[in-house]
Amino acid sequence: MSTANANPVDLSDVTRHFGRFAALRAVTASFEAGRLYAVLGDNGAGKSTLLRVIAGLIPPTRGKVSLYGNAPSAVRERIAYMAHASLLYDELDAMENLQYFAGLYGIHDDRVCQEAMHTVGLDSTLQRRVGQYSQGMRQRLSLARALLHRPELLLLDEPFSNVDIASAQSMVALIGTLRDGGRTIFVVTHQPSLLTGVADEFIRMATGRIVARTPTFDEFAPDNLAAGELAR
Repeated sequence: MSTANANPVDLSDVTRHFGRFAALRAVTASFEAGRLYAVLGDNGAGKSTLLRVIAGLIPPTRGKVSLYGNAPSAVRERIAYMAHASLLYDELDAMENLQYFAGLYGIHDDRVCQEAMHTVGLDSTLQRRVGQYSQGMRQRLSLARALLHRPELLLLDEPFSNVDIASAQSMVALIGTLRDGGRTIFVVTHQPSLLTGVADEFIRMATGRIVARTPTFDEFAPDNLAAGELAR
């Protein structure tokens, strides 16, 4: 049972080891509903591990993850995770991909798939194999797959990776609209400038820790954390 008014995400002393390497180190933080969080940091900072632990894909070595007052496994239907890799079937068209994944959720109504494609700006009647899609279209389809079961918490790992600037800006606008609809969204990105004016909070990670939380990306400037440096 969900706790009334519980935050979408509460982390308490969350640590995750891979062998002797600590990918997350005693992370304690709370995140409010209906906000867009941009998660920044260099490679190896712990960004993707943080999302995977929140999603319940890997357990913390130590500490507690609470989603809406519950363990992640108890609220899976409220969570969606979009991995860095698209994980789509190239030999299938978009509708066939979504029909397959919808079936895994027990959804067998094609209108749900069509609605998800419409939401991300894709044509559900386009009978083209996904292997022929541009990277921008693949990322949109991956997001459509994540939206199939109407999740409240979206965890997006590098959704703008290898996407041209126009497609990335379109994705940002879409993600902002989803947030405005009440969803809580985490976006891991090496391109923080794209989320300027859209993200509610920028979270900087380093060596497995959250080292800064600010309302604007510009506030990282004193740390010489320029957009160009993060994009490398």
